[in-house]
Amino acid sequence: MVTRQPTQQVSGEPVDFRTDPSQYRHWKLVYDGPVAVLAMDVREDGGIKPGYELKLNSYDLGVDIELYDAIQRLRFEHPEIKAVILTSAKERVFCAGANIRMLSQSSHAWKVNFCKFTNETRNAIEDATLHSGQYYIAAVNGPCAGGGYELALAADFIVMADDGATSVSLPEVPLLAVLPGTGGLTRLVDKRRVRRDRADFFCTVEEGIKGQRAVDWRLVDEVVPRSRLEQTARQRAREFAGRSDRPAYGAGIELGPLAREIGADRIAYSHLVCAIDRRRGIADILVRGPAEPAPAGLPAVRAAGTGFWPLALARELDDLILHLRANEGEIGLWTWRSEGDGELVEAYDRLLVDHRADWLVREIVLYWKRTLKRLDTTSRSMFALIEPGSCFSGTLLELVLAADRGYMLAGQRNGDNRPPATLSLTELNFGAYPTGNGLSRLATRLLGEPGRVDDLKGKIARPLDAFAAEAAGLVTFAPDDIDWQDEVRVAIEERAAFSPDARTGMEASLRFAGPETTETKIFGRLTAWQNWIFQRPNAVGDSGSLKVYGTGQRAKFDRGRV
Repeated sequence: MVTRQPTQQVSGEPVDFRTDPSQYRHWKLVYDGPVAVLAMDVREDGGIKPGYELKLNSYDLGVDIELYDAIQRLRFEHPEIKAVILTSAKERVFCAGANIRMLSQSSHAWKVNFCKFTNETRNAIEDATLHSGQYYIAAVNGPCAGGGYELALAADFIVMADDGATSVSLPEVPLLAVLPGTGGLTRLVDKRRVRRDRADFFCTVEEGIKGQRAVDWRLVDEVVPRSRLEQTARQRAREFAGRSDRPAYGAGIELGPLAREIGADRIAYSHLVCAIDRRRGIADILVRGPAEPAPAGLPAVRAAGTGFWPLALARELDDLILHLRANEGEIGLWTWRSEGDGELVEAYDRLLVDHRADWLVREIVLYWKRTLKRLDTTSRSMFALIEPGSCFSGTLLELVLAADRGYMLAGQRNGDNRPPATLSLTELNFGAYPTGNGLSRLATRLLGEPGRVDDLKGKIARPLDAFAAEAAGLVTFAPDDIDWQDEVRVAIEERAAFSPDARTGMEASLRFAGPETTETKIFGRLTAWQNWIFQRPNAVGDSGSLKVYGTGQRAKFDRGRV
């Protein structure tokens, strides 16, 4: 494997999101029948970057990378696990939240990507509950502050030690002049239904709230004496496990090492190749369809393991998105292309649909849903380019629908004997991969014409040429060979000439159309404000709260309200 540091990146050494339990430094996993215990035990000297200590179970991106990996493995490798106790391995401390020293010395882009990944990881916990029958119980054994409480908020049930010292708090506003930016405020009032006036008080009290008041205010679900915390957490975990439809027995799929080669301007996986044009700020991403027919039945799917094409590609795509977001900050436009046989893609989709009740197939489809959602929240422009030889069918068509624009070449290219490009729909395009608003990408795209979504169901498995795809609303433009090169080139050059900040704001606003949910509020609104607040002098200026925290000095604020 060739590894070379990208010349344009957000901060410091390239971040590698690949890990496994043998490399964990901050988490411990123990299995006990249908229950797993995932305990936070952060190494103070284990920061992903130098210059700060991770005291009191405070965390940085490295801690969350391990947490995300653990969540994935619990879902794929352990079908027997029906409930997870999320707790701390340290005595009398749960989690102090995101490390303040890390935040104070990080670039703005690093902070934003860190917060985005952190919240996507919290969402993955909630997704496991809602769709995989794997419930999370937070056992709070000590002070639980800021991002630590946001981690607990992602769980289904919070039980807290009632010892006069343990509390929950969101102290970012009074202490740091920032917000609980990975969903704390939104989950407080939307998920836990905390009254607004009580939430207002809670978010301005540095010491937080403890004991029975925390239960009465819906901040936690139960408080028990410290001596009974572990016993109660296990009891609640087994109660939740009784609701699960996950299998009691059977082998999971081991998520082995993900093969990847990184060159100066190229990132290559088995089914995915990304070529980077640094001069123009473009990542050209080629997705390869399956090389072999879909396996015949579930035993063959399990035998293929992580080599099963939908699972293999989902893992590669997930890793590429995270790599480009964290390490290639100046590559502002991603273009999506594909090559392969669209009928083979359709066959794999039919296999997933036919066996959707199976726990493993369900997890693969849910993994695709979460990975596609990363595109919706990624601050990069995205264009899909559909040409002869493409295989944007079914699941891969979602990449076209997730893009900001789609260009499809009409007819053949001069000198190319391949047939014209086509797109095709499968059943998975109609709800298997919802966006944060709860609707499919088709339904979100056609909000103004909801009846057309039902009409499109009649076109499942029917190849659509460029003009038919344009008429159906699946692509934006369908130029012919004469206009293709100039039209695509001009579109890319124009996009690159716009302000990156304006593009980010525009794309985020346009991608979150339709119904508002807790998820769209967090990503479409709260993180936008967090993004803004993280740049204000009141937080990051020389006398801002993040800069002077821990020095004994008082922050100096610009008192103007804007």
